Amino acid sequence: MPGELASLLMAEAVELVLDAKARLGEGAVWDAQRQLLYWVDIEGHEVHVFDPAAVRDRSFALGDSVGTVVPRAKGGLALTLGRAFAALDLETRKVSVLAEPEEEKVRHGNRFNDGKCDPRGRFWAGTMAVSEAPSAGALYRFDPDGRVRRILEGVSISNGIAWSAAADLMYYIDTPTREVAVFDYDDAAGEVANRRVAVRFPARHGWPDGMTMDAEGMLWIAEWEGGCVSRWNPARGKLLRRIALPVSRVTSCAFGGAGLDELYVTTAWSRLDPGQRRAQPLAGGLFRIRPGVKGVPAFAFAG
Repeated sequence: MPGELASLLMAEAVELVLDAKARLGEGAVWDAQRQLLYWVDIEGHEVHVFDPAAVRDRSFALGDSVGTVVPRAKGGLALTLGRAFAALDLETRKVSVLAEPEEEKVRHGNRFNDGKCDPRGRFWAGTMAVSEAPSAGALYRFDPDGRVRRILEGVSISNGIAWSAAADLMYYIDTPTREVAVFDYDDAAGEVANRRVAVRFPARHGWPDGMTMDAEGMLWIAEWEGGCVSRWNPARGKLLRRIALPVSRVTSCAFGGAGLDELYVTTAWSRLDPGQRRAQPLAGGLFRIRPGVKGVPAFAFAG
């Protein structure tokens, strides 16, 4: 490992809070109002609700791939299933389909992947080919009034998304590009423009996956096959630190806790061979790190 990269890879205290053994843990998001962490197992077809105070995790089997999940302002959760934007009532466990923007493509091999809500409560989520065929997906915006807009075409593996504190920039990851793209963002209209590169991931890193922002405007990125979460200055494209985890497939991260000073990290064991699984017994676990910086509150779906 090159000296500079090694010096930034920090063996900080990483706590396993749930030995979930999720096949493809993803989509971590903190509900500050309820002090709960929501996350999904995409290939396990489950939504999870983790209560750190009680050290209790509730799971909801939905019978379809679950790309991501967000709090919903009117109660319960909004999420993406393989075929749709949907809602989940946590009391009745009822799932309601809200919109199917890509029904034909989903039927022929696409599914939803990662996503989050913007400051106005619009739900952004992207799709990908289950086969990971390039450029088969898109990025969608699901508005609170029920309308769906296709914002980007030719996406390969839609992943992390975040907005600047001033809501004038949007950051976005299409994993195979090995880049974090940045757009000028019109918060009132929910429109993006002037795409350029904020961060270029070196080949010696893992692949950029889920992403969140801290209160200092820095991006935290989960590294698939990189075994870490990394912190970047998006204005300079500069790597600031990397925090190692005991698994290779790190998938998403979200700040939580009463002070938003705890970083929750999801991981996966999907497609590890038997030897790799034996070497990584904690793969698929939910981890927590106290990195010394705070995050920003997540936004709920306003619809």
